[in-house]
Amino acid sequence: MKAKYCIVPDKNKFFAFLAEQSLTEAELLRARLIQPEKIFMDIEAAVWQIEYKAVAPVTETLLAAVANKLTAAFNLKKVELQQTNLLETSVVAESVKTENKLETENKSVQVEPEREEIPLPPEEPEAVEIGEAAAFEAVPSCEAERKDDAYEKAYNLLYGGNKKADGLIFGKAFKGKPRPMIDVIEEENRVVVEGAFVKSIDKDGKLTAFIERVLRTGNVMLTFNLSDETSGLYVRMRFENLEECLQFKKKIKPGMQLRIMGNVAPDRFLFDEMVISPQGIIAVPKKERMDNAEVKRVELHCHTKMSKMDGVTPMEELVETAIKWGHKALAITDHGVVQAFPFCFDVAEKADIKLIFGMEGYLMNDDGHDIDLEPTDTIKKSRIKKVKNNHIIILAKNETGLRNLYKLVTISHLRYLHKRPMLPREVIEEYREGLILGSACEAGELYRAILAGRPDEELEKIASFYDYLEIQPTGNNMFLVRQERCTVKQLQEHNRKIYELGKKLGKLTVATCDVHFLHPEDAQLRAILQAGQNYSDADQQAPLYFRTTEEMLKEFEYFGKEIAYELCVTNPNKIAEMVEKIKPVPDRDQLYSPFIPGAEKAIKEMSYQRAHEWYGENLPQVVSDRLKMELDSIINHGFSVLYYIAHKLVRKSLDDGYLVGSRGSVGSSFVATMIDITEVNPLKPHYRCPQCKHSEFFMKEEVASGFDLPAKACPECGTEMIRDGHDIPFAVFMGFHGDKVPDIDLNFSGDYQPTAHKYTEELFGRDNVCRAGTISTIAIKTAFGYVKKYYESKNLHVHSAHVAGLVEGFAGIKRTTGQHPGGIMVVPRNMDIHYISPMNRPADEKDSETVTTHFDYHSINDRLVKLDILGHDDPTVIKMLEELTNIPPQQIPVGDEKTMSIFRSTEAFGVTPEQIGSAVGTYGIPECGTQFVRQMIQDVQPKNFSQVVRVSGYSHGTDVWLNNAQDLIREGKPSEETISTRDDIMTNLIAKGVDPSMSFKIMEYVRKGKAAKGGLEAPMLEAMRAAKVPEWYIESCNKVQYLFPKAHAVAYVMMAYRIAYCKVHYPREFYAAYFTVRAPDFDMDHVVKGVDYMKRYIKDVYAQGYKASNRDKDTVTYLELVIEMLARGFEMERIDLYKSHPTRFTVTEKGLRPPLAALGGIGVTAAQSISEAREIGHPFISQEDLRVRAKVGKAVVEKLAEHGALGDLPETDQIDLF
Repeated sequence: MKAKYCIVPDKNKFFAFLAEQSLTEAELLRARLIQPEKIFMDIEAAVWQIEYKAVAPVTETLLAAVANKLTAAFNLKKVELQQTNLLETSVVAESVKTENKLETENKSVQVEPEREEIPLPPEEPEAVEIGEAAAFEAVPSCEAERKDDAYEKAYNLLYGGNKKADGLIFGKAFKGKPRPMIDVIEEENRVVVEGAFVKSIDKDGKLTAFIERVLRTGNVMLTFNLSDETSGLYVRMRFENLEECLQFKKKIKPGMQLRIMGNVAPDRFLFDEMVISPQGIIAVPKKERMDNAEVKRVELHCHTKMSKMDGVTPMEELVETAIKWGHKALAITDHGVVQAFPFCFDVAEKADIKLIFGMEGYLMNDDGHDIDLEPTDTIKKSRIKKVKNNHIIILAKNETGLRNLYKLVTISHLRYLHKRPMLPREVIEEYREGLILGSACEAGELYRAILAGRPDEELEKIASFYDYLEIQPTGNNMFLVRQERCTVKQLQEHNRKIYELGKKLGKLTVATCDVHFLHPEDAQLRAILQAGQNYSDADQQAPLYFRTTEEMLKEFEYFGKEIAYELCVTNPNKIAEMVEKIKPVPDRDQLYSPFIPGAEKAIKEMSYQRAHEWYGENLPQVVSDRLKMELDSIINHGFSVLYYIAHKLVRKSLDDGYLVGSRGSVGSSFVATMIDITEVNPLKPHYRCPQCKHSEFFMKEEVASGFDLPAKACPECGTEMIRDGHDIPFAVFMGFHGDKVPDIDLNFSGDYQPTAHKYTEELFGRDNVCRAGTISTIAIKTAFGYVKKYYESKNLHVHSAHVAGLVEGFAGIKRTTGQHPGGIMVVPRNMDIHYISPMNRPADEKDSETVTTHFDYHSINDRLVKLDILGHDDPTVIKMLEELTNIPPQQIPVGDEKTMSIFRSTEAFGVTPEQIGSAVGTYGIPECGTQFVRQMIQDVQPKNFSQVVRVSGYSHGTDVWLNNAQDLIREGKPSEETISTRDDIMTNLIAKGVDPSMSFKIMEYVRKGKAAKGGLEAPMLEAMRAAKVPEWYIESCNKVQYLFPKAHAVAYVMMAYRIAYCKVHYPREFYAAYFTVRAPDFDMDHVVKGVDYMKRYIKDVYAQGYKASNRDKDTVTYLELVIEMLARGFEMERIDLYKSHPTRFTVTEKGLRPPLAALGGIGVTAAQSISEAREIGHPFISQEDLRVRAKVGKAVVEKLAEHGALGDLPETDQIDLF
């Protein structure tokens, strides 16, 4: 062999490469015995010679297997392996006679170590001599650091990484035409495929970018999905360690187009789905349509995902596409609603594009003709009688038009809701000022009249109502041709007829796409959506995609070049020029607040009064400075009324005996603490004496929370001091300039919530409050069902990776509307709500008495006062615990070590993890009991209150823990340096030297998920890098979708800690309160079957993952607590007809007695009837007497008897004498 190049291989990469070559597990393990020292490569002859050291004897069979894999992988003629250190029986020569060979092989087998005992290869083997170097001509020196072209060429040949290979992000460069994934159906090597990196559905039914598993060897198995238009593949990669895995993950993100070369094989553990093990991965530029016309068209008819269960166009992406194409305007016209406006405006606000706000309304038919010609094959099979209507486009020309458009939306939803929100012509006429009306699509009255053959006079009368006329590509209406109602030529003639009508009446005619999806390939998504609703023609999708100017001109070339240009470009631009640039909702800093006389004075006086009560007559500087700064911001920006309203609500609840928990970032405000809105104290950690008011503050980050300080007696008077303060900056709540509208969320007891809602009506008047509206979108589980059903109906198997990619496309499609569980919007008495939002009923329930904002409340936050008066179980549990233990919750001591220990182990309960199925003792602790959070707690091992707060932040954020903080902690980063809450970003950046205002801006940008969509903005990156913020921290910011406020986390953990304290020190009372309040569907039928049954039940439900029903998941939650309670030595006593409470679990000497309602089939009503009957008069004399007096059915009595609750109570009143 003539050596051309000699390289020193990277052993880790060499073995990682072998791991992808479908060697058996035993072969792969023994291959680690081969330590490659040098590789001599003759590229022209396609021959390699590998010199290696053997750290233990190896066989010819193994060497041949390795050589064959390398030969196939690199398209070589031959690979020779030569050993440089001689070991006895290391390699058996083929030339030995058969008898000797067999004998030697037997010896080889005898001395070969067992699999578990194979010695690990040395980390850095000593250098060896080349050996027979004289056999090679002009052998280059083998230097690992060599950088000349020859060495780089050889190294890249082995490992890839060719700098000239565009987009190479893993492995070695490769060539080859990608194959459709649907054709990859059996085991093959060196297959090339190309597709989009799409998210996976994890075992909990959530979309995630990667699924990774750390193996016992320390290696990491990473899996992600690749999907093309035909099918998909799992991409599986094996890395030596987490660091290698993380470095790779940073190179790709969902949505990227990847070309992969590797070996494919079915995976028997994944139902034989095909998996590719990459040898090379190249990032490929996406093929994107662009609008290259000199003058662009304007689209005046677009449906987004807010067109209920019809449009699949992503709102933000639609606007971004129009901006990218250079379109100067774009109209948003969803079916009967305007809910996309705020989302689209957020994208367009900073760009050079004018959004035209409109809708495609439903005009009630008023001319007496039966022109409801909507074909039966384009709607659901289950038709119901409906009011005849026609489509109409309504565009807002200016601010007046926008207000009138909003009023029309409200009227259509509240007065004329007939399955769809409709509008009589006279109502449109009444509110027509500032509006532009268009004739809409083939479902409009003009097109339908033409199709029905109405005379010209009637067509002119219909057309005269509109400001412009509309035509669309013939492909949009091909269903009429399929139904033989007209020909393609007639479709063109209909369009010409509309154009001629426009000319005759002096009205513009415009060509629109009637956009329902963004790109041609998205038609499949809409087909699946419609098939899921039983549309019979779902697969015959019209081409309702957003077209470029060139594409649109081609559609209408049958008009001739000049008229086509007029229809597609000139006229739509003229319509756009009629419209002013307007905002769909006021700016976020424009709050319309109700007026309450004396609010400013009241909150100032209350704040200082409480501050003096806590900290003495002479307030510490840190207290007085904070109070002054907050009060100045609150009063000067007109937010006093918000604080005063919240104070009144909380005060009333406390006076009525119900504790209130704060939510959100209100705990960042010290004024809120002083006037009882929140228990969270945001000052620096400190001691304060309740007796003499002495205080000691820790100003230099010595401790993260006052609750973590050790107990201490007051140095002035000897009284035990109160530990308080959580170091939360006010700026998180209201910004650095104190001008951010505060969002005050309150957790009332679920029992008390209706009272609190009623109290707001008393404060402001019933006509001035409404519920905060929400928009419900298709759930992942529902979308998965649609996709599976679609392909199953066609008897097609599609790879699960492709299914997951389609499911991701369903995200954000509107299913219905709803109401915030506790959100109340307050409208000032002198203001029209339509300056902010239209109104509708939740879920379009025609008979509902509830009215909500039409916009999702997030879209109009900071414009109207929103009070979050939420009903929550935690305050109810706390109240019941107080009743059972006689300990006020505020008096529960902080920093109890035994309580904190349950966040690390189960020792405090005297049980083992195996007994209860958890390594920590947080079952039933709010925010800490789920399997996901328990694992997180196990990873973090929190030792104090502040570390549990970090866990709460991780668990409530989106893309904060998985593929982010969890990876960083595994890398060795301290948890305190990772991002847990939104406060972390601002405080960390300020500490690094970033300008406070910029730090706040970055925090807000990241916590809203904007960085995750498009990365941090250039000025932000510049500021962070100038302050030497680590790149890993910047990358972490770019992953976050949503961040929890620290104040909210502290409030939750305060509640959780109190309940945990009771769980440790008052266990029976804890279990009684938990099962009573948080397990309303508790069923003793499961419990009486024993611990083994309950454990099997739990295991089975977990195995179902996201497919498990909500009822089963709820059952698992309380069964885990039952098993724990029994393991701690307490009993679940038998239900007793006379001793059991109707609905509450009661504490007994041995444990708990379940209520009557804890039996399946006995509801609350029956249980209360039995309770009332037993309290009136004498005991029951028979089962028949029980049925009659309690007015319950036979099934209820039989269930009580089945559980032994009736004792020896006879069946009837009659006495048997014989």
